[in-house]
Amino acid sequence: MDRWIGKVAIVTGASSGIGATAVKALATAGMVVIGLARRAERVLELKKTVPPEVAHRIHSHRCDVTSEQSIVDAFALIDHQFGGVDVLINNAGVSKLTCTLLTAGNGADLRTVLDTNVMGLVLCSREAFQSMKRRSIDGHIVNINSILGHKYIGFPNLNIYGASKYAVTAITETLRNDLRNEGTRVKVTSISPGIVRTEMVPEGDQFQDTPMLEADDVVSAILYALGTPPHVQVHEVIIKPVGETN
Repeated sequence: MDRWIGKVAIVTGASSGIGATAVKALATAGMVVIGLARRAERVLELKKTVPPEVAHRIHSHRCDVTSEQSIVDAFALIDHQFGGVDVLINNAGVSKLTCTLLTAGNGADLRTVLDTNVMGLVLCSREAFQSMKRRSIDGHIVNINSILGHKYIGFPNLNIYGASKYAVTAITETLRNDLRNEGTRVKVTSISPGIVRTEMVPEGDQFQDTPMLEADDVVSAILYALGTPPHVQVHEVIIKPVGETN
């Protein structure tokens, strides 16, 4: 990670779970980190949980990744204030467990999932790449995917979530091809965990006996991918908790 010291990382969905953990880990590793979130105040709260020499490298900005204008404005501000982005962690994601694909009136919920998990990821990647290209930076884009982006698992009410993660798998490969065709050495990595203990996991007894990963486990994979030499590109990391049945 030494080559990233002092460089700028953006983490989307930074207010909780994997995103919040990534913000702290990247800042601890010496990066200047901007956490993008609708609840930007929660990113600022993270500063209280780390030493002062780490806290001063953590910044936040309110951004709704379902809005293209919000994304464009956020990246423009970061370009102006911090000089651009070197690493993007596409972590923002949402699931809507209150409906199936066939539930009447489900359009708004389904669009929210696609706009967040798919279009938000693509548009953030576009803006990050444009920043990297302007400065001739060999940056890195990391997409937080899911095991559900590789196989169908019959959890109830996942509706279009699995399809959104299959899209991330395809988009990652498309990005890799586009980045190569652009003549850059910008890397892109997909990290696909099994179930992770975050706010996205429903409360109650449904998962009480289910083996789970912790956010730290996923962030360790992010650091591994970022820490590889410039000539090494980690295409895909699949992480499962021991004892997972699917």
